[in-house]
Amino acid sequence: MAGGKALLVEGKDDEHVLKHICGNRDIGPLDEVKDLDGVDNLLDDIPVQLKASNEVGAVVGVVIDADASVESRWQAIRDRFVQVGYRNVPTEPKPDGTILEPPEVSLLPRAGIWIMPDNRTSGMLEDFLLFLVPQPNDLLGHVIRSVDSIPDRLFKENDELKAVIHTWLAWQEDPGKPYGQAITARFLDPDVPQVDVLVSWLRRLFH
Repeated sequence: MAGGKALLVEGKDDEHVLKHICGNRDIGPLDEVKDLDGVDNLLDDIPVQLKASNEVGAVVGVVIDADASVESRWQAIRDRFVQVGYRNVPTEPKPDGTILEPPEVSLLPRAGIWIMPDNRTSGMLEDFLLFLVPQPNDLLGHVIRSVDSIPDRLFKENDELKAVIHTWLAWQEDPGKPYGQAITARFLDPDVPQVDVLVSWLRRLFH
């Protein structure tokens, strides 16, 4: 969105989690949280969004999963930012979230990058949500053991944590809330220290 404040994310779950965190932690209004329907689409769309956000005051944030490797994910993102003209892009992500100022005499926006779960370790949105499970929590341990003991799994191995989070939410007082609603209901706690770091990045980026 030209001249606006936009956050680009991989999918609907990411969109709803970020919207509910922003709402619960009183982050200033964003013009758009844009679901790009998959990591490949998100990576392809980064240069397009950066070039389109060509008015004074525009800000573009990117939230993307590390998946198997923070290093390879960062390299893929870094290449796209360098390609459109950003200078001094660090060789690795900042632990507290990366923020890039636009080059002088350019119409590029201020930009930020957050790699789930914490800019340092491999993983995805669900690894971040695991931080939000209230502790201590004996029920979570039971959920993990239950999912681990399923004899004939229908889900892929790399989706095991998704199964854990969804099962844990299914066993709450109001079963089966989507991720975003679970944050508002505080089945997932938006006030844990790991969220503080994400919120600090969002505030610095969209100030």
